[in-house]
Amino acid sequence: MGFEISDELVGTFAPILVYWIYSGIYVLLDSFDNYRLHSRKEEDEKNLVSKLTVVKGVLLQQIIQAVVAILLFTVTGNDGGDATGSKPSLIALARQFVIAMLVLDTWQYFMHRYMHHNKFLYKHIHSQHHRLVVPYAFGALYNHPLEGLLLDTIGGALSFLLSGMSPRASIFFFSFATIKTVDDHCGLWLPGNLFHVFFKNNTAYHDVHHQLYGSKYNFSQPFFVVWDRILGTHMPYSLEKRAGGGFEARPTKDCKDD
Repeated sequence: MGFEISDELVGTFAPILVYWIYSGIYVLLDSFDNYRLHSRKEEDEKNLVSKLTVVKGVLLQQIIQAVVAILLFTVTGNDGGDATGSKPSLIALARQFVIAMLVLDTWQYFMHRYMHHNKFLYKHIHSQHHRLVVPYAFGALYNHPLEGLLLDTIGGALSFLLSGMSPRASIFFFSFATIKTVDDHCGLWLPGNLFHVFFKNNTAYHDVHHQLYGSKYNFSQPFFVVWDRILGTHMPYSLEKRAGGGFEARPTKDCKDD
């Protein structure tokens, strides 16, 4: 009798494993100074929290995320196609993924934006994430635990429930969403990065948001820029080569009044 690992268990822990593997790859690529959006000096001087503290914060959030995922799978049960032996068509899977992406984007845009405009929430909750003025890959999920619960964990739960995807499909969706989130915070503009080709919401786009001039722009995450464009919080930028090597995302919109 073989040992079987359930889809629910894989769906709970695969995104966590993917997070550390993918961010670890970017740690190895960190020596590529000619592709950095900020210099090493800026990273050391501007960031307000140590990397050890960031690792501890991310692990705490992932523990909470795992607990909620286990509870969610337990409550909903495995009533998807996997339980009956039938498999959803590729069209059905694509529809579920698109719905999940739109739900997650919508939830995170409005929650994220509110946390910036509510002074109490920003000061006591969301400012923790912005201690990383110069983002890096394994700091992608460095948040206050309450923010991690509200934005990421609950947002993920809603996208899972409203899209109707099975636990097995969720393994791929949340692993993909995790990779995309890590990529958005990696701080590198590498040639041939397909995320930069297919998504306007990318490393440079989110880097603008982490700077003081862009803190009330580019709230969208992790996939599209639709809500920013519709609601006037989109900040266009140009990517320029920086003196001394690397790139710099420079805003092309006057934001003095904001």
